[in-house]
Amino acid sequence: MLIVNQNALDIASSLLLVLIYTLKICDIVLTGPVGYWLCMLLLSESLLWVAIEASVINLAVITVERYLKVVRPVWSKKKLRRRVMHLLTALPLVVSLVYNMALVFTTSAVIDGVCHGMIVWQNHVAMMVHGVYHFLSFYIVILAIFVVCYWRILVVIRRQARVMAGHVAAGTTQSIAGQGGRSNHIQSNIIKTMILVCAFFAVAWLPENVYYLLVDLGAELTFNETGYHASVFASFLYVCTNPFVYATKFEPVKRSLIRLVPCKTIRRPADDVEIWTTRSIAVAAGSRDAVDAHQLCSHENNFNRLL
Repeated sequence: MLIVNQNALDIASSLLLVLIYTLKICDIVLTGPVGYWLCMLLLSESLLWVAIEASVINLAVITVERYLKVVRPVWSKKKLRRRVMHLLTALPLVVSLVYNMALVFTTSAVIDGVCHGMIVWQNHVAMMVHGVYHFLSFYIVILAIFVVCYWRILVVIRRQARVMAGHVAAGTTQSIAGQGGRSNHIQSNIIKTMILVCAFFAVAWLPENVYYLLVDLGAELTFNETGYHASVFASFLYVCTNPFVYATKFEPVKRSLIRLVPCKTIRRPADDVEIWTTRSIAVAAGSRDAVDAHQLCSHENNFNRLL
């Protein structure tokens, strides 16, 4: 549920990125209430940062949830009920929405038909305090959560692997060992994917966060320089490629994408032969239509190989 929410936030960020910068290229003159709200919600990039920072918070929530399931499995089974998971899914968006709306309505203005988003501060002290708070909250604290939680997760997984190896050496039945192996494989796939995403986050967001902090601390930098645009490009590259990381590395997402293709693989348990068919010709598998469907569904085999 949390990873689906992560994908939704990243896709929403990508779509808002395209929409907002398309409007900026159009160079619209802002007048009246429509111009004001267009500035507050879109041209100031407030909705874009709502989705981006909600994605960052949700990434931290996923990390803590993985930590509890691996390191504290008994406690997590008792406490992480469905209702709690729904609350955790909504929490990042609510927190990010409140934070960004409070920020944009106090630091943005329309002047001479031009939107000045999140740069109109009452005094320099407030800007400095916000810069330090933003850097600590959305980068340093998030990285600390990643490092601590995944370090503990890896320690526990290695310990469990040694225990499983001991059971196999002691003569554990093959079926039990196979079930444990499949479970460990699924768990390892999730954790490897999340570590990759977190490492990508640490590298891609470092330039933008440092630049934003320097601007708020009073350095002779502006948001119209090449360095800022390069740092933002690296950050937005993370936002746009993150869904593809899940699509190629995370098994449940790959299976969901494969289900979107109108063909599927059916394996006969008797002779272990794969038959390509479609839902619409399941009854007439031996007819001429089935042969045509076989040719159409060969594309899915190529799709699976690409994934």
